[in-house]
Amino acid sequence: MIELEKAKKVLSILEEKGLTLGSVESLTAGLFASTICSVPGASKVFKGSIVTYATSLKTDLLGIDKNLIDRVGVVSKEVAREMATRGREKLNVDVCVSFTGNAGPTKEEGKAPVGRVNMCVSTREINMDIEKDFLLERNAMREECVNAMLDALTQIYEK
Repeated sequence: MIELEKAKKVLSILEEKGLTLGSVESLTAGLFASTICSVPGASKVFKGSIVTYATSLKTDLLGIDKNLIDRVGVVSKEVAREMATRGREKLNVDVCVSFTGNAGPTKEEGKAPVGRVNMCVSTREINMDIEKDFLLERNAMREECVNAMLDALTQIYEK
């Protein structure tokens, strides 16, 4: 279950710091954006999301190198980082988060096992890579990814 209080806290912290937020989502298919936008006043901070569920959108829309995806797999820290950094530029935000993962039912060809998730927080100063392995059904896994990202954002900015 997504903890909406975490989203409220993240938005409050980012608003206080004058920072804007965006997301690039694959595995979560817009769930992070939907969660953030469930909070009244989210538009003061949240600017938008790009959902790149299909690999072709990662290459065509974001400009991620297909050779990178072929080499490391779409579910990788390298691709998550590219999604977040390119999303930050395209959305013109201070902070962009990304989510790519394998919710099953089968292993990514030659690469990520079912349950593997790679996420990234990209700012002008840092890129924070997050890798997790879940033993959950698909929607519970997506929700836990959102919770984990909200925790990461709080950890980075709550000081």
